[in-house]
Formats: sequence, C-alpha cells, structure tokens
Amino acid sequence: MNLADLIDRNAAFTPDKPALNYQGEAWTYAQFATRIRALAHTLHTRFGVRRGDRLAILALNHPDYLALLYACARLGAMLVPLNWRLAVPELLFILSDADVRVLIVAEGFNAVATAAKTKVVALEELAIAAGDSAPDVDWSTPLLIVYTAGTTGRPKGAVLTQQALMSNAVMSQHMHGMTSDDHVLTVLPMFHVGGLNIQTTPALQLGATVTLHARFSPDETLRAIEVDKPNLTVLVPSTIQALLEHPLWHETSLSSLRAITTGSTLVPQGLVDAVQARGVPVLQVYGSTETSPIAIYTRLGGDLSRPLSTGLPGLQCEARIVDDAGKEVAAGTPGEVEVRGPNVLTEYWRNPAATAEALHYGWFRTGDIAMRDADGYFTIHDRKKNMIISGGENIYPAEIERVLLDHPSVAEVAVIGVPDPRWQEVPIGFVVARGSVSAEDLRTHLLDQLARFKVPREFIFVDGLPRNALGKVQHFRLRENWRPSS
Repeated sequence: MNLADLIDRNAAFTPDKPALNYQGEAWTYAQFATRIRALAHTLHTRFGVRRGDRLAILALNHPDYLALLYACARLGAMLVPLNWRLAVPELLFILSDADVRVLIVAEGFNAVATAAKTKVVALEELAIAAGDSAPDVDWSTPLLIVYTAGTTGRPKGAVLTQQALMSNAVMSQHMHGMTSDDHVLTVLPMFHVGGLNIQTTPALQLGATVTLHARFSPDETLRAIEVDKPNLTVLVPSTIQALLEHPLWHETSLSSLRAITTGSTLVPQGLVDAVQARGVPVLQVYGSTETSPIAIYTRLGGDLSRPLSTGLPGLQCEARIVDDAGKEVAAGTPGEVEVRGPNVLTEYWRNPAATAEALHYGWFRTGDIAMRDADGYFTIHDRKKNMIISGGENIYPAEIERVLLDHPSVAEVAVIGVPDPRWQEVPIGFVVARGSVSAEDLRTHLLDQLARFKVPREFIFVDGLPRNALGKVQHFRLRENWRPSS
C-alpha cells in the first residue's frame, strides 16, 4: 500500500463526499482519486517520471498541488514543494540540488520557468490522459524533499518517506480528535510542512473535507470561518495577529471551530488568551521540516492550562532534552530537544555530512532549547543558535521577547546577541512599536521580571522585522545587517 491508496479507499467508501473545496468548486473523493490516477499515468507515460524521480511544484495552494503529491506517492516519485517567496537564484539552486526531472509552474512564476534548465510544465495546461500507472510502492518509499529555510548557508532538502507522513497523520488525528466528519480550513502555504501536513493531508487520508485557499487573507479567512463553517484550522502567530486586528474579528461567528492550532515560532500568551476569550481552544504544536512536522503537541480535550507549554511528545514520537554531551537532563533543566520516530527524516538529500550531524544514534538533533516539567510537558525556549552567552550566563532571546511583547506599546520584537569585548556577547532588541515608547520604558518593564544581565544593551526601533513565509523572524538577517552604534 501507499498514501494514494488511502484516497482510493475513501473514494470507495464515500465517492460523493467533498474531499476539497476550492474557489467555490467541490472535488468529490471520486473525482480526486480519478485525478490522482490520471496525473500519475500522465507523469509516467508523457514525462517519464518513475520511482525515485523528483518532481517540483511552484504554485500557490491549489487542488492539483495535493493531487500531484498523491500521484508521486502512487509512482514512488518525490515531490519537491518550492517556496514561491524565494528569489529566482534560490529556486534554481534547489532545482539543481534536487536534480528535478519535471517542474510544474503556476501562472505568475514565469521568471523561474524561463531560467530553469529542467522540463517545465504549466500547471494550468497540465493535460492528463486517462489510465493507470501504479508500480509496487510501499511505506518506506521517499515522498517529499522539503528544503529548510536556509538560515545558515545553503538550504538542505529533508527527505520524508510515505511512512513519515502516515505517522504524522496519526498524531494529527490524535491531537485534534480528527474524524472523517471534520472540515479543515487550509490557508497556510503548502510549500511548508505546516500548511501541508499538520491538518491537510491527515484530513484527506481520513476521509474528511478540506477547504483550500490559494493564500492567506484576513478577509477571506474570517469569511470562510463564518460561511463555510470549518471546525479546524492552523494559523501561525502572525496570521492570528492579523485576524485579531481585523475590524470584523469580534463580529465574525467562530461557533463552528473546535480549535485553532498554532506553532512554528514564539506564541505570545496574549494571542492565545485573545482567541480563547472568543470560546475557541488554542492547541500548540512543536516540530520542524525534519519531523513532518508534528512531534510534540497539546491535545484537544487535554491539559491546556500550562502557559507557553507546547505539550507532550506525540503518539508515535519520542522526545527528550539533552546536554551538550548528549546526556538526558533532569526535569526543569534546559537543554537541546532531540526527537526520534517514524515521522523523522531519513536524510538530507545527497548531504551525508549534514545528515550525520543531525541524526545521532537515531535521534534527530533539533537545535532547539527547551525544558521539560515534572509531568513531562515541554516548553520551548529558543533556537540553540540564537542563545546568547554573556559573561558566562546563557540568555535565551525568546524569553526576553515574551516579556517585551507583554508591553502594550510593543507590536513586534526580536532579540539577538552581538559581540562585546568585555562580556563576549550582549543582547540587543529590535522593536516595532505600536505607540510612543522609549528604550528606558522597555528597560524598566524588563527589570520588573528579568535579571539585569538579560536586559538588552540597546533597543533599535524599526518599521518591521524580516520574516520567512511562516512568520518566523529571521534573526540571522538582523545579525547580518547590525552595525555597532558610533
């Protein structure tokens, strides 16, 4: 069996049930399964795509994005989702690194289509031929190569098997109490595993319905919640903030929602409180591209009373916290999160050195610093690479950022470490203000809650922070552009 077989099974059980809603049209499970089979046959017979070949897609969210994923699952090929926010040279590097056989490009991305040296096919002109091509493919077959954000050096392609997506789906279903009766709203980009795999593919593999938006829009998201009445959706903190600031937030009925799931970056408690004040539980999920992404989560119906906690290790995933020597630490002690399970990548594509560095005796080294409490609940502190060592003390920027975000005049904030001749490093803060506020105001606010050595040496007021497609602040860009004040 393979993942595409699950769509076929759902089509057999409920052929007329909507699998996907998109721009006012519904694709039933029967139509979706037929499309997948025809795409697989066309890719195989027309373009020579076979087991192990790479197929890339550059497009906004679209039903064929998912049909191509399952067509690749049927053929044993690998889908390479491309981030449409990247510059052309960045995309060309990925196409070359993955040795892509065919590139599917949506209208609007002509610059990449022109520059690419591989076979290019327009998504809108993807003619398909009826037929069936289904080689012997099993769960161990690689299905996705998802390139990491490339915060240092070149991006790396995380290879995820069909089993990884299946295990991820089991954990999503456990996390959300998901059933085939559910209706998921997907607005995050599917070139990231968050938009693709936290709810979207788990819902389809279970026989639920997915309403798909091409991209996130606060207006369209609120309208869909009220009119289409989904009961589950995933939003990152920046998109939640956009909804909270929308004039229709308090007028929109949220009665259909069983939960909103969030994660991918620091989740300010104020956002959680604002959503839950409307009667909607907020679930938190922790993971990465390399974990498909679900690894640690809070569960609907479970304990949501622990502020800032991202929950317990998932149903099919182990997680632990270790020191620099790789030894597991006691509860209440910070250390690096390591994850092990069938949801974890098998390798970085054609990069054995990076693979060996990341996978240690079967454990994936996440590079994130966290603590585990006595009950086993995890709280993520920061990226290990973001940690600041000042005068021998470890400082976690995310801790400072959380406190600063509690200040009413702070809209956004990022803290980085910069070199200092006396202390080795000191923290400085980049602040997007929503009102009149001074550096001294912020220092006073921090000193009420944090040790003096954690207070940033300098505050730089900016109009915005560099973020990636999922709203994560790109601290490395702030470090690259920082210059000491004269």
